[in-house]
Amino acid sequence: MPPAPPSLVIRSFTDRAEGLAHFVLRAGEAPRLIAFDDAMGCPIDTALAALEWTGAVGILGDDDMVQAVRLTSETAAAVVERKIAGGRQFVYLGPRLDAPPMDVFEGRVLFDEPGVKAVEFSQRAHALAHFLRATSGSGSLLALLGRRAPEVRHIRRWFRPIVEQLEQQRLWIGGWFAASNAGALFGTPSETEGYRYIEVGQET
Repeated sequence: MPPAPPSLVIRSFTDRAEGLAHFVLRAGEAPRLIAFDDAMGCPIDTALAALEWTGAVGILGDDDMVQAVRLTSETAAAVVERKIAGGRQFVYLGPRLDAPPMDVFEGRVLFDEPGVKAVEFSQRAHALAHFLRATSGSGSLLALLGRRAPEVRHIRRWFRPIVEQLEQQRLWIGGWFAASNAGALFGTPSETEGYRYIEVGQET
């Protein structure tokens, strides 16, 4: 028997505060990502392409948890949390920037190859600090206001069905992702076009 189609809820808001309040209320305790600056949220087509690419080349595993991400049409950077023997590690993955090298005294360089650099940290705060120094936070989403960061497996499962409900290009402002359902809030470069919240999940 084929799986039942996911349930779907869509709400529109003209006010930013109302849209964000509804998003946080619906997220509850679910892991979520929130835009560092929602006026510079992530373009949707860029986010989808990055998810597909990272899955194809094996950069992100299903068990990885996304602590921070910045996606543009040309580059991507992220901090992922991974389980390792004896604890957890936080890995910054990002492009090699044509800029003076930054101190990574809190972390250990895993590899530094043309086009990409990876740095391992034992502390989340150090990894996020390095991420923000490297990206300036512009267009980034961070795992905030939750006890855990969302798992890659749940982002990959739910993000595309959510995006398929959008009728125009929008900026991704926030998303929460659980095993059985997920929701996301979107804005537009023009504040007059308002905000759209979309939630999908399994029928119970």
